[in-house]
Amino acid sequence: MLQKPRKFTTTFFNFKELTTSIIQGLVITIGTIGIYLYSVNCGYSESLTRTMVFTVLIFANILLTLINRSFYYSIFTTIKYKNKLIKYIIGITLFITGLLLYVEPLNHFFQFNSINISQLLLAICIGFISVVWYEIVKWIYRLKNNK
Repeated sequence: MLQKPRKFTTTFFNFKELTTSIIQGLVITIGTIGIYLYSVNCGYSESLTRTMVFTVLIFANILLTLINRSFYYSIFTTIKYKNKLIKYIIGITLFITGLLLYVEPLNHFFQFNSINISQLLLAICIGFISVVWYEIVKWIYRLKNNK
């Protein structure tokens, strides 16, 4: 609120933000391919592999929403920002994901398999790792700017 508004002629994203988003997308892609290869190497069925990949993408996107609230401040700072809708959106997303993964008619419709707790935790961890690395980048950037 302390910054002046952008000029009408400037684009919404600057080069740095666009580059950051592309790199984040590539790292999430690497995580997604990683869980795919893991699932294939474990001999999981096509539908279980699909479910694992889907779960990684969902959790990576939830975390990406939280981490990209600021390209400077950490998630621990931005989580305190008042935004009532973000809680509802994340809650609804998790609820729908749970339905898709564990309610048989929905599960069958999307050709998913129910995953066990270790598979779920692995998918969550891969989604987490594929996004949380950017917090380290922001931390380094803050250290440089504070000197």
